[in-house]
Amino acid sequence: MQAAQAASAAPAEQAAAPAVLAVIPARGGSKGVPAKNLAPIGGVPLVARAVRECRAARLVTDVVVSTDDPGIAATARGAGAVVVQRPAAIAGDTATSEAAVLHAMDAYEAMHGTEVGTVLLVQCTSPFLTSGDVDGVAEAVVEGGADSALTVAPFHGFVWREGREEPEERQDSAAHGVNHDKSRRPRRQDRPQDLLETGAAYAMRADGFRAARHRFFGRTELVRTDASRVLEVDDPHDLARARALAPLLDGPGTAALPARSDVDAVVMDFDGTQTDDRVLIDADGRELVAVHRGDGLGVAALRRAGLALLILSTEENAVVAARGRKLRVPVLHGVDRKDRALKQWCEEQGIAPDRVLYVGNDVNDLACLGLVGWPVAVADAHDAVRGAARAVTSAPGGSGALREIASWLLGPALTAP
Repeated sequence: MQAAQAASAAPAEQAAAPAVLAVIPARGGSKGVPAKNLAPIGGVPLVARAVRECRAARLVTDVVVSTDDPGIAATARGAGAVVVQRPAAIAGDTATSEAAVLHAMDAYEAMHGTEVGTVLLVQCTSPFLTSGDVDGVAEAVVEGGADSALTVAPFHGFVWREGREEPEERQDSAAHGVNHDKSRRPRRQDRPQDLLETGAAYAMRADGFRAARHRFFGRTELVRTDASRVLEVDDPHDLARARALAPLLDGPGTAALPARSDVDAVVMDFDGTQTDDRVLIDADGRELVAVHRGDGLGVAALRRAGLALLILSTEENAVVAARGRKLRVPVLHGVDRKDRALKQWCEEQGIAPDRVLYVGNDVNDLACLGLVGWPVAVADAHDAVRGAARAVTSAPGGSGALREIASWLLGPALTAP
């Protein structure tokens, strides 16, 4: 009887709370910046930065990356996201983010058997998004009762638009003020506060979003964010600005970049890593390649810092051996299995693979990348290689990528001999 009473008194198992799902749309195609969503900022691909901040948010249950690109999918999985393969019908230039989010919600619920209660749209093209931004829009919906929310930043500029504002204006009027009167220029403190949509993060009640099929419906809450962090990467100039700002805006410990204390050895691929992957052949059949002087400086600094160094290549070519002699770095080339050669070299040197930084650019480097603790890809590496990398250089192969890696490891200690 007592047992029966105890059983009847036990609380019924509660149903799982609806998920708070962050969806990051990340197509592979980009005309303004090729492979944009894999572009590294502070050594971390854009899509991985977005996944990192979403995973750090207090209210987010899970993170989904919607993509049609294998390289983006690999990078997203490596960063801890669930990947939803986006159908071709909603992966073209005219596809909307809303379509990708709706598809990702349905796919996630089918995969996990979990109802989505709140859905977030997070754009990885906003590199300086923070987990606080993500939580801000989520809180507005989940805890604040809003139907939808978005990140905004204070904006104090005077906005102009070309053309006449009203038909009765003079025919030669070339422009008109949008948020101000041309005849009066009020001080900033005398003007209403304008707020700029940042494009970084949105949150929506899932049922309302499915019904409205757009991100703004019902009561929309504005979540203010730091205006200094507002930047959207749409063209190469935006990308260059983001890379310049990353050292200032990324907090300490956020960038997935190795330090000298993390690494005992640096192993370098040759073609496409120390060169731009082009080969010039003269009339006698001799091969010529171009290398970067800055890479030579970086390698020399790594050698002086006491790191073990190795050039590892499948190509048995005199130019590889010549470059190794110039840099005073041992060379293993003409090897069939680079991973086996690397593992044997580590054993001979007494170096643990997880203390090795390996840098490569193409699919024949994948096995080595999977063997070491610090797999690194150059900026123009194959998508699968960037997806397998823990960090990606800003510089392409043959254009200072090794010099950049040396600066990661040595910082101010990287000086000319």
